[in-house]
Amino acid sequence: MITPVLETARLQLRPPNAADFEPLCAMMADEVTARFIGGVQSPPLAWRSLCGIAGHWQLRGYGFFSVIEKATGKWLGRVGPWYPHGWPQPEIGWTLNRESWGKGYATEAAIACMDYAFDTLGWDSVIHLIHADNRGSQAVAGRIGSANTGREVEVPGFGILVDVWGQSATDWRANRSAISADHARPSV
Repeated sequence: MITPVLETARLQLRPPNAADFEPLCAMMADEVTARFIGGVQSPPLAWRSLCGIAGHWQLRGYGFFSVIEKATGKWLGRVGPWYPHGWPQPEIGWTLNRESWGKGYATEAAIACMDYAFDTLGWDSVIHLIHADNRGSQAVAGRIGSANTGREVEVPGFGILVDVWGQSATDWRANRSAISADHARPSV
């Protein structure tokens, strides 16, 4: 399987590997970061999560990318196309460690993944499953042109009710032209 690596101005997005385990454990041990994505995970559960993401890559040919800050080589979190069993449709999701919040990394990575989903994977539309109280993720979705669809779904396997945000490929192409030149199309 050929696995892509996306490059943006400040970030490298690559498939996950075993070196991501320790920073993933730290991120998933943070109650504030994990509160809208199923809660804190112990290291054994974080390992299963990492293996699930790696397995998603094997089974679907895409999945969450590990987000690496190019300047430091630091693992920041995970962002990318995701379509687990039971999901209402393919999603672009994001979770970054708390130290990365407020720097525009989630938006930068999400834009690269939206381009990848529509231009490379050929998706017709994407969603983002966002808890009604998760203002940070709602802001990222808004910055990339997605809107709350007015639908609410339960995240399969987690028992969490979330709002469905999203947009079509046609909407993305119109929205993409309005996004700042700071967010140029990623190189693959």
